[in-house]
Amino acid sequence: MSSLSRELVFLILQFLDEEKFKETVHKLEQESGFFFNMKYFEDEVHNGNWDEVERYLSGFTKVDDNRYSMKIFFEIRKQKYLEALDKHDRAKAVEILVKDLKVFASFNEELFKEITQLLTLENFRENEQLSKYGDTKSARTIMLVELKKLIEANPLFRDKLQFPNLKNSRLRTLINQSLNWQHQLCKNPRPNPDIKTLFVDHTCGQPNGALAPSPANSSLLSMPKAGGFPPLGAHGPFQPAPAPVPTPLAGWMSNPATVPHPAVSGGAIGLGAPTNPGDSDHVAKRTRPLGISDEVNLPVSISPVTYMGQSHNSAFSTDDLPKTVARTFSQGSSPMSMDFHPRQQTLLLVGTNVGDIALWEVGSRERLFLRNFKVWDLGACSMPLQASLVKDPSVAVNRIIWNPDGSLFGVAYSRHIVQIYAYHGGDDVRQHLEIDAHVGGVNDLAFSHPNKQLCVVTCGDDKTIKVWDAATGAKQYTFEGHEAPVYSVCPHYKENIQFIFSTALDGKIKAWLYDNLGSRVDYDAPGHWCTTMAYSADGSRLFSCGTSKDGESYIVEWNESEGAVKRTYLGFRKRSAGVVQFDTTKNRFLAAGDEFVIKIWDMDNVNLLTTMDAEGGLPASPRIRFNKEGTLLAVSANDNAIKVLATTDGLRLLRTFENRSFDASRAASEAVSKPSINPISAAAAAAAAAATSAGHADIGASVVSISGMNGDARNMGDVKPRITEEANDKSKIWKLTEISDGAQCRTMRLPDSIRSSKISRLIYTNTGTAILGLASNAVHFLWKWQRNERNSSGKATANVPPTLWQPSSGILMTNDIADVNPEECVPCFALSKNDSYVMSASGGKISLFNMMTFKTMTTFMPPPPAATFLAFHPQDNNIIAIGMDDSTIQIYNVRVDEVKSKLKGHSKRITGLAFSHALNVLVSSGADAQICVWNSDGWEKQKSRFLQIPAGRNPAALSDTRVQFHQDQIHFLVVHETQLAIYETTKLECLKQWVPRESSAPISHATLSCDSQLVYASFLDATVCIFGAANLRLRCRINPTAYLPANVSASIHPLVIAAHPQEPNQFALGLTDGGVHVFEPLESEGKWGVPPPVENGSGSGMPSAPAVGTSGSDQPQR
Repeated sequence: MSSLSRELVFLILQFLDEEKFKETVHKLEQESGFFFNMKYFEDEVHNGNWDEVERYLSGFTKVDDNRYSMKIFFEIRKQKYLEALDKHDRAKAVEILVKDLKVFASFNEELFKEITQLLTLENFRENEQLSKYGDTKSARTIMLVELKKLIEANPLFRDKLQFPNLKNSRLRTLINQSLNWQHQLCKNPRPNPDIKTLFVDHTCGQPNGALAPSPANSSLLSMPKAGGFPPLGAHGPFQPAPAPVPTPLAGWMSNPATVPHPAVSGGAIGLGAPTNPGDSDHVAKRTRPLGISDEVNLPVSISPVTYMGQSHNSAFSTDDLPKTVARTFSQGSSPMSMDFHPRQQTLLLVGTNVGDIALWEVGSRERLFLRNFKVWDLGACSMPLQASLVKDPSVAVNRIIWNPDGSLFGVAYSRHIVQIYAYHGGDDVRQHLEIDAHVGGVNDLAFSHPNKQLCVVTCGDDKTIKVWDAATGAKQYTFEGHEAPVYSVCPHYKENIQFIFSTALDGKIKAWLYDNLGSRVDYDAPGHWCTTMAYSADGSRLFSCGTSKDGESYIVEWNESEGAVKRTYLGFRKRSAGVVQFDTTKNRFLAAGDEFVIKIWDMDNVNLLTTMDAEGGLPASPRIRFNKEGTLLAVSANDNAIKVLATTDGLRLLRTFENRSFDASRAASEAVSKPSINPISAAAAAAAAAATSAGHADIGASVVSISGMNGDARNMGDVKPRITEEANDKSKIWKLTEISDGAQCRTMRLPDSIRSSKISRLIYTNTGTAILGLASNAVHFLWKWQRNERNSSGKATANVPPTLWQPSSGILMTNDIADVNPEECVPCFALSKNDSYVMSASGGKISLFNMMTFKTMTTFMPPPPAATFLAFHPQDNNIIAIGMDDSTIQIYNVRVDEVKSKLKGHSKRITGLAFSHALNVLVSSGADAQICVWNSDGWEKQKSRFLQIPAGRNPAALSDTRVQFHQDQIHFLVVHETQLAIYETTKLECLKQWVPRESSAPISHATLSCDSQLVYASFLDATVCIFGAANLRLRCRINPTAYLPANVSASIHPLVIAAHPQEPNQFALGLTDGGVHVFEPLESEGKWGVPPPVENGSGSGMPSAPAVGTSGSDQPQR
């Protein structure tokens, strides 16, 4: 239906409402599915008209559409069942159980048994979890609160909860305008025409020579008299929506958001009365017939079903908190600010009270990097700063923080300066930007992404907030309006509106848009002094923590729609000894350092949940920081120490590092234990041998430059002999790790059915809990791991077999294969970032599948040409890059079913596509062995280059070329049957290349590990090789005998290899016999082999491309 037809339906709905056709109004609402009348729905629920409630809902959603819909129907049917039991109407209860509730048994059989057992009780309130069930009226009211939040969060209801802002009797007005226009066109218009019908165009009768009245002051169709059609009030069924103006903050600005983000349980269904849980899933707008939400966090399957009285958050307990002290580090000076890497969960940045910054690998206990404060270019600094440093050179770190993808980190100092570093993995940290940002101290720093451009937001003693381009350092905005030094900033976005909260030392909270139009709000923070603000991880809830000048501390949750404190958490002492720091984790817990302990609150309970003393030795107000997964917690301790606390999962993660220290680590550990020795210099051999990052600078140059930056005047000759000696020692003992027996690693073939079609494509879900495969017969297979005693994380593992999962309907996800032979086609698929949808093709139309129900949501783009590669745009799930077998790339918008651009540059079919959100480019590769770089804003081609095919190699005419971005979003891996290569994107330069021996089998596929430290490559002879990604040096080889039976056909080999999204040492193979194998190193090893040594002075990174086929002097070749 066109947009105008849709608007006509709204006009008819308004007309019917004004004419009091109440039943017809709601019937049209339900049949059109355009407007969900919440007021009518509430009335029907309060009245217990359950059949009408479900009938009305059916116009908008079905029970198995998504997890929100499932929980909506479950809550309604559960309430209906409990009411029947309360009336002792057993027959009715049994009927509801069989007809309405049994559908949920397939998702949780135990829950259905629990529900059934209620029939045996005289009063279901005897069940402990239902003991607080009140009367029918109150139960319906409580349920409605939950239902409203579920509906508001459900993507199928977006754009359907607000009636357009129409003037009264808009349809009548349009008809009047039409009749006026018709009257003007009359050949003989009368001054007072008599309108008797709307079925035919108006025309006046006998000519009388009169002029047509002006449409401006003539109303030809009788309009309602005063009081005849009362104004539509807030309590009417058609609630007027605000005018469509930008809504920067939900109610904190002058214009409230039309659809506020609710706090809603989109999680498991359960027996207990609905609660008001804290986390919510942000759901982007979706229109019919098709649209993919950017942020709908629908899981691959329904979440585990909870029992009575449990909300979906009840899966969390204090056992989920990091309590065990797993590591203790000596920093050398007092930590002031800490931050874990957003992707590499064990990397911890630290800034101290003397201006030192350090990078710790918590797992291996190594300090990878240490730098003392030093102005990079004093001559470029302002005179006030130069004078200030001469007068008092002491400088402290006020804030240190990673950018969202971990490729940069920023440091805010107590004197004017902000320094931005680029991180390329391992110990490779490089100077990026130095900004003389504020007069006085820079009190806080954060990264934001307005207009798809990475920016740095700072605030300072000069009472301003400033926004800087993170690439160039150019100042974008200056926000003025605070009357005291600005203490903290909190950038955020909501409903595609980017904004910044700021707090000042006078307790004022302000909010700013990126428009230089001044502050939008002005509120007072509790404590009226040092306050910081933070959102929960899912962005749905806003908190602040503040301390007054008298030492009174507060943590509060804010109601954004009102700009008021929603709840104040209890448990602080009367006089805090310092400014209390806080953090949030798991969308569930708040933590603060106070009274020599870490205090923990459940976000939904104002009372203190628990405290942790970290085995003692904490200062009065310790600094704290969780990692992203909430499995590790860094805490500042006395004597310049840092303690890292871990959960059970965190301890398991750290154990994987226990044996990762290589032979040269002794030098690094000695350096860490002796602060007077530059740890970077002393650990140079360790960093070189680790070769753990893409983009290392030349080690020799790196050591010299770092030494100079640290003000260390020692001659590098003092260090070099040690490095040489270590390297020589290592070169004598290093040996390639060969795995030829299944007992030398952990490997498991996933359970399979009777199929024998080869696995053509393979991917882990983004949550890491499942593997999705696409077979050559166009059928998809989903293996899912369950959370249980043997697998507490529920993540994919080689220790516990998964289940080959299917929905209760038994349907398979099968691609369209009309008029094509799927065995001869190029299959392709792409998974949305929230694991809700998979886009897939096997030579026919492209299919969009719902990953929860396996239902085909739509098909589009019938061949020819056929799709050969698919990639979702990183910022918009509705934009898809589609590589075709006619060598073009089509940029397709799913929501509007339209090809936005068609890119031409290849001469053969497209075999690889990869987006860089940092560079705003799309890299493509084809069977023509060509790589092209396209600007993802205007889709112009920027560069192109053909692969360097080694001499004497004759690849197949249509040999695939694959591309995959390194986590730094600047380098990318190229995979071709003749080589592996690392390219730099902006110059499209080949930095590293590895070529197998001429006698070796060709490469079938390869991929980067999730941390981009390793490359996993499979070969046509069934061998798997594991390389260091920084230098493409082979470190481990897995022979076919380690995972294939001795009597297997020689033609069985891996076609595709996939890396786990969170476990760097786990990968999976898809084989030609239809099998899928998962691999992990032995737990006692914790890693795949040992990196080969790097000779002193040789580059471990990617500054230049070595000769084709070289891999080091003694590097073994395949």
